[in-house]
Amino acid sequence: MSSDQDHLQQTDTEERFDFKKDSEAAYAAEKGLTEETIHAISDDKDEPDWMRERRLRALKQFQAMPMPTDWPGQPDLSEVDIDEIVPYIRPDIETRGGVDDWTDLPDDIKDTFDKLGIPEAEKNALSGVGAQYESEVVYQNMLERWEEKGVVFMNMDQAVQEHPELVKEHFMTDCVPPSDNKFAALHGAIWSGGSFVYVPEDVTVDMPVQAYFRMNSEGMGQFEHTLIIAEEGSEVHYIEGCSAPKYSAFNLHSGGVEVYVGENAHVQYSTVQNWSKNTYNLNTKRALVEQDGRMEWISGSMGSKATMLYPSTVLKGRGASDNHITIAFAGEGQDIDTGAKVYHNAPETKSTIESKSISKDGGRTNYRGLVHIADGAENSSTAVECDALMFDNESTSDTMPYMEINESKVDVAHEATVGKIGDEDIFYLQTRGLDDDDAKQMIVSGFIEPITEELPIEYAVELNRLVELEMEGSLG
Repeated sequence: MSSDQDHLQQTDTEERFDFKKDSEAAYAAEKGLTEETIHAISDDKDEPDWMRERRLRALKQFQAMPMPTDWPGQPDLSEVDIDEIVPYIRPDIETRGGVDDWTDLPDDIKDTFDKLGIPEAEKNALSGVGAQYESEVVYQNMLERWEEKGVVFMNMDQAVQEHPELVKEHFMTDCVPPSDNKFAALHGAIWSGGSFVYVPEDVTVDMPVQAYFRMNSEGMGQFEHTLIIAEEGSEVHYIEGCSAPKYSAFNLHSGGVEVYVGENAHVQYSTVQNWSKNTYNLNTKRALVEQDGRMEWISGSMGSKATMLYPSTVLKGRGASDNHITIAFAGEGQDIDTGAKVYHNAPETKSTIESKSISKDGGRTNYRGLVHIADGAENSSTAVECDALMFDNESTSDTMPYMEINESKVDVAHEATVGKIGDEDIFYLQTRGLDDDDAKQMIVSGFIEPITEELPIEYAVELNRLVELEMEGSLG
């Protein structure tokens, strides 16, 4: 291993996430959002007319919708001005749609992802890897043995060109239409990059596929779209990582995720997001689950100035199930508003929601959730558990569960706990040889263990390290 490679392998977590690169762009759109912006993006991508038309329709919906301002206790979005955002930056690489050989990337982009550990993770335990830099995927690769079974893993721009019928049917139609909310409409107008995953019937992908999204430029927006289609009896685990360095101007992340879970299929979607503290993270994610299908969301959210993130699942078929596990961390100046939404629209469906939040130095966390059980969804069950841990009297944590139960033959449970780290707990651990900081970190590690144990080991280690850095105030 060369000395440069050895240095990258030993780079600590704080340096890996907060470094910045001076990179050239092949094309950058003007600030703001107009019809001319849409045409410029679509022209640069050489998109078919049907996608251009969908973008323009979404733009009209975005312009007609007001900003969400009337939710009780919602984060302050007054700083979010789309006219000050650069919505599209194409990095300067020769191959449109990304390369499939890591060594073909420009040195500045390759160095960025080397520091984030992407190539090493691919070599060790992944079926496929995609890496997005700014607005476009720059690298995409998948093991041949999955391609031979008909599994497709490519960037969304490529899927529009190579799988138009699948994309036409599923892209922002039944799952997340642009009319869902203002930021879904924004996303539909200027989406770029992201992942397309298709798993054929009865195929089990027994190693995760991973995508990593990096914002490197100041004052930009990133709007990647992820579309996962798991046919009947199939199984796949998709892992997503996100990060951005800190700049003086705010950045906006407004991604979209759509997951179609076929009959008796199983999809696990894991994400660890570590945005900078001047990033607004406003995503829309939803899964549709057919009979006896199973959906799992595992989310770690930290770093952003404000996050509004509520992955939702619609249980469409008898026996379908859903599991949400979330951890949120808010430090000084942060408002992390996360939760989950589940719609039980068929009998014998099941959902569980487990939320863990940590706040310190005046930060705010909030669980905002909805469980809806429709009339006729008999013998369904749901259990919601919200646990909050606060470090000081200035920090706050709220729980806003909402349940709409329209069927009598169901089991419904909700539990919420809020607590502070007690002096007696710290004292006990100090008598065992730990200092104050180590004692607090040990308590937090135990608090979030039910979530980290659901992640692959390298992601669990990374999440624990990020939480430690947040506690130290080391991440920007």
